[in-house]
Amino acid sequence: MALLVWLPELDTGIDEIDKQHRRIVEYINKLHELRTTHDREELGEVIGEMVDYTLSHFVFEEALMENAGYLFSGPHKKVHELFAKRVALFQARFDAGEDVTAELHGMLSRWLFNHIRNEDHGYVDAARTYLRMAQQGGPSAEAQRIKAEVLQELEQRNKKKGWLSRLFGT
Repeated sequence: MALLVWLPELDTGIDEIDKQHRRIVEYINKLHELRTTHDREELGEVIGEMVDYTLSHFVFEEALMENAGYLFSGPHKKVHELFAKRVALFQARFDAGEDVTAELHGMLSRWLFNHIRNEDHGYVDAARTYLRMAQQGGPSAEAQRIKAEVLQELEQRNKKKGWLSRLFGT
């Protein structure tokens, strides 16, 4: 496989996520460049840094999805966990002296772009909405007013009930 080239269709429109994805591409390309050097020490450093960076990216992405209320954040996290296990096996094989760089590069190249296109693009709308609301200081004043009215009405209804009704929630 050749060097990976970032395509505009891979952009999520979320700057920090796109920066992180591009950084992972840089690591994969560095791995490709080092394949022919057979410098195990440098390869080990790049693999280790790439794994650490990718795992931290997953944590960031998963927190964003959860905060945004993305419905499929659990399954998406599971995909990340399965990927991390696969990469850990490659790293263990490398540490045991096996030359896994070509195989690892191929797997990473295919996985990353497929993952971005097929899974990451699924949470983009929810995340962008969440980020937009966070930048505007949270829910609108109108939404907060409606919430306050509903809570006040519920409180008044509970006051009208007897203590037994309130106790058992009827």
